[in-house]
Amino acid sequence: MANNQSVRRHLDAFTRGRIIGKLEEGRSVTSVAAEFGIAHSIVSRLWRQFQTTGTAIRGFSSGRPRGTTPADDRYIVLQARRNRRQTAGEIARHTTQATGRPTSRFTVARRLHGGGLFARCPVRCVPLTPAHRRRRSLWCREHWNWRDNEWGLVLFTDESRFSLSSDSHRMLIWRERGSRNHPSNIIERDRYRGRGVLVWGGILLGSRTDLHIFDAGSVNGTRYCNELLLPYVRLFRGAMGLQFLFMDDNAPCHRTVVAEQLLESEDIERMDWPARSPDLNPIEHVWDFLGRRLAARTLPPVTIRELRWAPQDEWAAMPQQLIDTLILSMGRHCETCQAVRGDHIPY
Repeated sequence: MANNQSVRRHLDAFTRGRIIGKLEEGRSVTSVAAEFGIAHSIVSRLWRQFQTTGTAIRGFSSGRPRGTTPADDRYIVLQARRNRRQTAGEIARHTTQATGRPTSRFTVARRLHGGGLFARCPVRCVPLTPAHRRRRSLWCREHWNWRDNEWGLVLFTDESRFSLSSDSHRMLIWRERGSRNHPSNIIERDRYRGRGVLVWGGILLGSRTDLHIFDAGSVNGTRYCNELLLPYVRLFRGAMGLQFLFMDDNAPCHRTVVAEQLLESEDIERMDWPARSPDLNPIEHVWDFLGRRLAARTLPPVTIRELRWAPQDEWAAMPQQLIDTLILSMGRHCETCQAVRGDHIPY
């Protein structure tokens, strides 16, 4: 029926006249509809219109006049491209001041959609200096040709904060489809704030650690050793042997004298890791997966107590195949990072 309606909207005046002529000859509505390949109802309405008004010409109403001119539309799109963080309301106010005609934010949003711009949450990345990019590129050059069995000996670990409320809805940018990782659409930010819990976990090819939920307060070197290195990392080191590699980032609590001495006493080799490189750590994709699973729960956590248990359940239910795929993609990520000269990896 949708196709038939589309045909009716595109019936030109000549075709309408032919249909009326055949009906005046005594042809049935059904036979005429079959001859022209359109619905019976379309021919029937057209015949009733002719009998009532004496014409089969389709009437066109003027409708509500457009509130913006083509020049206004170009101005609106230009404003969004110059400052992608402006809201539709702000652009509407600027347009009203420039043109002298009132323009609503809904009109602005429609014009931007027509110009190929859509409101999306920006990609958040940590800031990178030229020195960071050089070190990242050098590290990737040293590891891009590692084989799968070599990556399989690395325990990738990290901490992440899960909050009861997210600030992602507070900031939107206007961007084109397919330009998610363009530099103009990336927001550099060190930390995400919010009331929540800090979790720690580790992933390994074919296995994973338990998920540890930190109590309130900051993590120092002593807590890092007592709550993470001794109960978790030492266990995996004993099971895997001397070839085991332990990866953690360059957070201050990871580089304390206490942590260094413990790793040396337990004969745990730490993997050299470039600073500000969460996009190279496959566990970051795991945190993203857990965050989406938590948000998609039928009853999302609303208290800190619930937030302490919900990540544990999703972590246990996460397919190991996902973890293995992420670890085995490290070689490809290293090549991509080299291609962008140590900049943020475009996923």
